Amino acid sequence: MKPGSKLKSVVCDTEVMVIRGGDGVVACGGRAMANERPAEGGEIDPAFAEGTRMGKRYVDAAGTIELLCVKQGAGSLSLDGVALVTKDAKPLPASD
Repeated sequence: MKPGSKLKSVVCDTEVMVIRGGDGVVACGGRAMANERPAEGGEIDPAFAEGTRMGKRYVDAAGTIELLCVKQGAGSLSLDGVALVTKDAKPLPASD
């Protein structure tokens, strides 16, 4: 995965942009994402059906990859079968 490339889900409307690339297979709805959406989509794996939200950034636990959701859908994102989580904003420093 190269930063700046777009990936599309093959089972729902989700589209993501790669912010930080890494090794592994990125999936949405339990199926590997592709550069182009196929004419016939598959069905979403119920284990990966929490959905994605547009504008949110998704990262793995180690922080090796980061994806920006540019189009939301019904499937949830995963890397090598492990669900990705939304990246939380850093808290502002406390003022004195």
